[in-house]
Amino acid sequence: MGVWKETLIARVGPEAYEPALKRTGVKEFDITGRPMRGWVMVEGQAVKKEAALQQWIQLAVDFVLTLPPK
Repeated sequence: MGVWKETLIARVGPEAYEPALKRTGVKEFDITGRPMRGWVMVEGQAVKKEAALQQWIQLAVDFVLTLPPK
């Protein structure tokens, strides 16, 4: 996870990617002209409430925990 300008960036993984894009205030992560599948950008209004922010954090954490250790 991270922040770019006023937008939350979350790595949600391939399975949660399409469903995440259907949520209000969410679009694909594309700041260079090459979208990064599995990553989404969440507008500030979509995470204004703490519960909404916590959901995005948990979604990202759940995916990252599936990755092999480096």
